[in-house]
This record gives sequence, structure tokens and C-alpha cells, in this order.
Amino acid sequence: MRAMQKFHPRHFAIVPAAGSGSRMGASQPKQYLELLGKPLIRHSLEVLCATPQIDKVFVVLSVGDAEWKRHDWSDLDPKLVPLFCGGATRADSVLGGLRAIVREAEQSDWVLVHDAARPCLARWHIEKLIRELAHDEVGGILAVPVADTLKRADAHRHVLETVPRDSLWQAQTPQMFRYVMLRRALEAASNVTDEASAIEAAGLRPRLIEGDATNLKVTYPLDLHLAEWILTNRDSR
Repeated sequence: MRAMQKFHPRHFAIVPAAGSGSRMGASQPKQYLELLGKPLIRHSLEVLCATPQIDKVFVVLSVGDAEWKRHDWSDLDPKLVPLFCGGATRADSVLGGLRAIVREAEQSDWVLVHDAARPCLARWHIEKLIRELAHDEVGGILAVPVADTLKRADAHRHVLETVPRDSLWQAQTPQMFRYVMLRRALEAASNVTDEASAIEAAGLRPRLIEGDATNLKVTYPLDLHLAEWILTNRDSR
């Protein structure tokens, strides 16, 4: 009688990219703004596709996204797969992506969700997350300890109080959880801004894996210049 084969979970990446990026004040969705001659989203997709531990990368787009087909993604085939099932919110898009890959993913496979607007993702960020969460029962997220003094303001932007920064972390992505755990958490949660919040709402405690400040999220126009500086100087080294 043959011994049972040990199950080795796979790692899938989901990149929700159905948003409009209204705070950038641009005429096109933020993920397609040019950064060093490429669409902003392409920088992180290249890193995810080049990471050996990642089996497949799913980018979740809005149903009416016409911009995606204007760019050549063929060099990222067959690892990169577009899914035109994005929703009104990030949580809707991630859940739509999870439902779309139900026939491909096993319940215990890992899913890494990454912001489309974090173009400075480095391969070591992904590898550290996967390595340190490999045997974790819940999963976790990349994050950095808060360094600045925090102020809570009133409606008129007057300081109400200084918030102690001890034990406070700034959440980043990727955020990595088991397929079935993340899907159930998102199906049960509402008004969550990231995957960890959904997991927390389910009564679980994601682990914080320390990243660094270079993994910034492009939200405002100045952030594009910061991202360009980070990528240029990282490549030059």
C-alpha cells in the first residue's frame, strides 16, 4: 500500500485593479498611469510573475476595462491571467477573483492579495512573507511600524489628542491567507478596507511581517515621483 503523498499548498496572487484612483486627479485609472515607461501596475505584476513560489497571478479588472487590452502583456504569459469580474469595492473585487478561481485553487492553497497601486514591490518582500508564514495557522500581512507622531483631529482639523504609536503598524500588501479562510471571511464581512480586516472580523489574528517603507502605495501625484526614485535607485544598485 502506497504512502499518502504530502500536500504542498500552492501560492496564487490576486491583484484587484478595478478602481478609478480618483484621488490622483488623472484622466485614466491610476493603475495605467505611466511609471518609467510602463503602466504603473506592470511593475508589481512583473515581480509577482518572476517569483518562483508564485504559481499564477490573477489581475481582477472591471467588466468594462478597455485599457488593459491596449498594452502588451504577452511576456508574462502563461502566469498572468486577467479576470474581468471586478466589483465596486476592493473587497468585492477580491471576492470576485476568489470565486472565479474556485476550480483551480484548493482550500488550503495560499492567496496573496497585492495592491495594484504598489509598484515598488520587491521579490524579497514576497519571499519573506511566504517563508515566515509557511507554517502559520492564520496567515498575515506585510507591514511597517509607525514612526511618526500621530494626531487625532476634530471636524475642523484641530488636534484633539496625540495617539500613542506604540504597537501601531502601517498595513501594506501582499496580504497572505488560505483560500478558503479568506473567501469565507470576505463573504461574511462588510465595509472592510483590506483582507486582514475581514480575517480579524472572523475572530482571527493575522501576523505582522515587517517590510519596509519602499513598498509605498501611490495615492497622490507626488507618490509617482517617489515611486520613480525608489525603482530607479533600487535598479541602479
